Amino acid sequence: MKYSINAPNVPDAIGPYSQGTTAGRLVFAAGQLPVDADDPYQLVAGGIREQTERVIDIVEAILAEVDCTLSDVAQTTIYLADLDDLNVVNDVYWRRFEPPAPARTVVEVSRIPMGALIEMDCVACR
Repeated sequence: MKYSINAPNVPDAIGPYSQGTTAGRLVFAAGQLPVDADDPYQLVAGGIREQTERVIDIVEAILAEVDCTLSDVAQTTIYLADLDDLNVVNDVYWRRFEPPAPARTVVEVSRIPMGALIEMDCVACR
């Protein structure tokens, strides 16, 4: 059975989808944008480092709703507007995801909603 996750202090989905869902032991966080905590219609101030931190904060809050943490994440997909930002993303990622790190896919895309520099989704296991 599938359940929707609606975490407080996480911006509402900007389309017809859930922040996250669960299916059995699996937890799926939808692609998250680095929106500002005080204004979900604006991106967080700063560049790729701040946007990466914010996206991971949002994913962490979604996971917390189902008693999971970043250590439960098995797989992530990161979408970057510029693959040259990967070194900075890696700096944040390695600090936030403890070993063993999740499996990961990184792709450069032509556009991300709201003009964001990064979007990230993940799958966790409880």
